[in-house]
Amino acid sequence: MTEVDKMTKIEFNPIGVIHSPYKHRAEAPFQGIFSDEKFELEFYKEYIDGLKDIEGFSHIVLLYYAHKSRGFHLQTTTPWDTTLHGVFTTFSPIRPNAILLSVVPLLERKNEYTLIVSQLDAIDGTPILDIKPYVPSLMVRKNAQIGWMHNKIRFSKKERKEDF
Repeated sequence: MTEVDKMTKIEFNPIGVIHSPYKHRAEAPFQGIFSDEKFELEFYKEYIDGLKDIEGFSHIVLLYYAHKSRGFHLQTTTPWDTTLHGVFTTFSPIRPNAILLSVVPLLERKNEYTLIVSQLDAIDGTPILDIKPYVPSLMVRKNAQIGWMHNKIRFSKKERKEDF
């Protein structure tokens, strides 16, 4: 990598904001699948035309920014075990670029600029960077391996909100 590459800055402009019942990170679950709460995704006026036809999708892929995250660690532990893992093999919000991703159920379009979703772990005021439709036939991969998480991630039917 050249010095110029290291100095390149990438800027994102939020397209909206997440209104969450969670005001602080300690209140939110470590994964959105554990939340029964509803969240409002409010999109800024200049982006609402991009929501055309969103109502036909049951789920969306939400990219958002962990705006309260400060600093990062290249190795971290997780709620699933106490072994250190590389941050890029975890879902930790404490990472070099605090960009987070969730696949969430789209419950309704409240009005022209607001979507209602659930199963999210974001705190109130979190900036929305982008959304995409969730299309299983394009996104699910057969024979995918989940590395160190194998035999770590387990949900009972009661804990699991839906089958993917």
